[in-house]
Amino acid sequence: MSVDGEVRLRTEADEPGWEVDPDDEWGVAVVATVGRQVKLRREAVGMRAGDFGKAVGYGEDLVYKIESGKRIPRPEFLDRADEVLGAGGLLAAMKEDVAKVRYPKKVRDLAQMEARAVEIGVYVCSSIPGLLQTPEHARALLESWQPAYSPEDLERRVAARMARRAIYDRCPAPALSFVLEEATLRRNVGGTIVRRQQFERLLEVGHMNNVTLQVMPMDSGPHPGMSGRIEVLKFEDGTAVGRSDGAFNGRPAHDPRQLRILELRYGTIRAQALPPGESLAFIEQLLGET
Repeated sequence: MSVDGEVRLRTEADEPGWEVDPDDEWGVAVVATVGRQVKLRREAVGMRAGDFGKAVGYGEDLVYKIESGKRIPRPEFLDRADEVLGAGGLLAAMKEDVAKVRYPKKVRDLAQMEARAVEIGVYVCSSIPGLLQTPEHARALLESWQPAYSPEDLERRVAARMARRAIYDRCPAPALSFVLEEATLRRNVGGTIVRRQQFERLLEVGHMNNVTLQVMPMDSGPHPGMSGRIEVLKFEDGTAVGRSDGAFNGRPAHDPRQLRILELRYGTIRAQALPPGESLAFIEQLLGET
């Protein structure tokens, strides 16, 4: 970017939402390590911070913030820094870990478990599960939150939720099971276009060979999921973890007895929901009505 022939360097105002969460110990350590490596490389080639900043398009102040571990470097900054400092790909290789730091710790931990799971079962009573949401649907939901997220934090959370969808690209693919309440499908989240896109996404995922998607009709009787979300994740080594808003104070359950209770509840919910074929036909009907 240039003004009157002069290159305009990026400042903190150009990169809102890239601050490090001080409560995220792992994230703080990663960003500090990356910043230290950038500084060491810069000093090794005898380049001043101001000159380096001009070469990568950043203001000197922002360079110092990154080098001191107070700012999360953007992927393109690491690419450019690697090139300018002749790091041979070592700085650019840090992009993957740095990208994870942008996601809230809770979401990152969940994504890591999902990446290891060979089987995942999810029931959510109040919204469409995050793994099934489109970016537009997720954004509309997060925009309704109180107190409101800042625009930067909102986009950060949407990006984190969308990053979890990498689970669909895994090979071998995990077995995924979802049960959605009809009421969440009928709720007008984001308007007509967003709803249509969301229905299309549900149909796309629901037709995957490794996915079972069911709808709990509104005229069904009471079931064990009415007290909140239920999730069960199983891993290749035979271990598992579960969580339920209505059991064990919502804390992750690892004990076999607690897991059996969650599996029993989730199995009962699936038995009361519409079969997969009828569920997809129902979603197709809603899409046609939208």
